[in-house]
Amino acid sequence: MSAYAHEPTWRTALSGAQILFVAFGATVLVPLLTGLNPSLALLGAGVGTLIFQLCTKRQVPIYLGSSFAFIAPVIYSVQTWGMNATLGALAAASLFYYVAAGLVKWRGVGFIHRLLPPVVIGPVVMVIGLGLAQVAVGMATGKAGDAQVVPYETAIAIAAISLLATMLTAIRAQGLLKLVPILVGVAVGYVVSLFAGIVDFGKVHDAAWIAVPEFGQPEFNLAAILFMIPVAIAPIVEHVGGILAIGSVSGKDYTASPGLHRTLLGDGLAVNLVGLFGGPPVTTYGEVTGAVMLTRNYNPAIMTWAAGFAILMAFVGKFGALLQTIPLPVMGGIMVLLFGSIAGIGLKTLMDAKVDLAIPRNLCIVSVTLVTGIGGLGVHLGSFSLQGISLCGVLAVLLNLVLPGKDGAA
Repeated sequence: MSAYAHEPTWRTALSGAQILFVAFGATVLVPLLTGLNPSLALLGAGVGTLIFQLCTKRQVPIYLGSSFAFIAPVIYSVQTWGMNATLGALAAASLFYYVAAGLVKWRGVGFIHRLLPPVVIGPVVMVIGLGLAQVAVGMATGKAGDAQVVPYETAIAIAAISLLATMLTAIRAQGLLKLVPILVGVAVGYVVSLFAGIVDFGKVHDAAWIAVPEFGQPEFNLAAILFMIPVAIAPIVEHVGGILAIGSVSGKDYTASPGLHRTLLGDGLAVNLVGLFGGPPVTTYGEVTGAVMLTRNYNPAIMTWAAGFAILMAFVGKFGALLQTIPLPVMGGIMVLLFGSIAGIGLKTLMDAKVDLAIPRNLCIVSVTLVTGIGGLGVHLGSFSLQGISLCGVLAVLLNLVLPGKDGAA
């Protein structure tokens, strides 16, 4: 921290506000898609980042925001076991982080890569993206479940405009604007929705200016927990990639100091606490790493300011209510791109590692993982249940461990 001792406080605070702006769209998008409270997402991102900084001795310029990997599992879990059981399951998902942190401390970083190679991670991430593609399409066409809440023609037009604005920003924008395509897409879609007359400001009018967010009441349902824990495989791998990425940007090896086991522990504790009070799970944010690279300011104190601003915004009641007025088709249009992008990251994982699908072993792992995950296959033994994403994640790991010819698993 000595290198930043003479940096003016106002400049550090301003940089922190900029980081929050970059992370804001993605942070609040997850609760808006899953039915969780966006104010709790902001509170969770802020508190989670501070917990992470405490565990890593404030050495890593990382910001934690809502994890996209949990969107589809949360939607399914809420439909199947209810919101309270889902919150308990999200808190329990942190168990996988603690196991990973312990394994890294005991056996080193290489052990995680051997247990979760690209041939396992790639198809699991693809399933997370494609598992609820029909939900994205339903929202884009104005449906909430089976109910048509926005006229089809209006909904599909707004979803298309939101999607187009997001894509054009991601492809053509420059500078900081390029880092917030979701925010731009939501803003454009919201303006169009205003003209279409489908925005209801009733909640904003009724909300107080200053309000304590309504905390969740987690319940611990074994079936929901067993479903959610394996989902953490993907964000853990994302976490490792995020730590390596920020290290390459800042020129430091954070896997050595403060150590990957500490960063994993910090992330896991954040996921645990945020789940207990009702927010979405958090993870390291790649867009923030992009902003750090663009601004060349590697001071971890910036993330402390960003966390503080996020916590303050969580207590502005009208702001939280305003976020909940964003119409369904706007979210649907964004989800079409988002879910496809997650699946694309899984495909990229396979391609970057040059996983050879001509090798029968690799083809077996990828094929079984994709079909069981996307098809929603379930295994039920009494009260024990594994299905969908959780089942395919467990199967991918087991197949990688037991199938012969491991040298061929790229």
